[in-house]
Amino acid sequence: MLLRQVTMSDKPDGDDGTSILVQTRTRTKRPPLYKVLLLNDDYTPMEFVVHVLERFFGMTHAQAFEIMLTVHKKGVAVVGVFSHEIAETKVGQVMDFARRHQHPLQCTMEKED
Repeated sequence: MLLRQVTMSDKPDGDDGTSILVQTRTRTKRPPLYKVLLLNDDYTPMEFVVHVLERFFGMTHAQAFEIMLTVHKKGVAVVGVFSHEIAETKVGQVMDFARRHQHPLQCTMEKED
């Protein structure tokens, strides 16, 4: 917040002793959020997907199981909504973990509307 003094005067020298404090506020825009999506495939075991959801998204076993079933039935599910940097990190972690365990699991991100 910035305070600025404005002098009010009709005199040419500009000093009649009257002044007003004007408050200027800077509004910051919230950064856009990104959805992290998990995509279904025919090869990654369901147990592995549940483990990924628990490990990288902090879900309980029951929550992870429900999301895994959504991915399995609908082909895709939103597993979290984060800032760009966090979403990008989560996608990278999931993709690296899946590759290390030789699973074709896909995780992507897209800007939230």
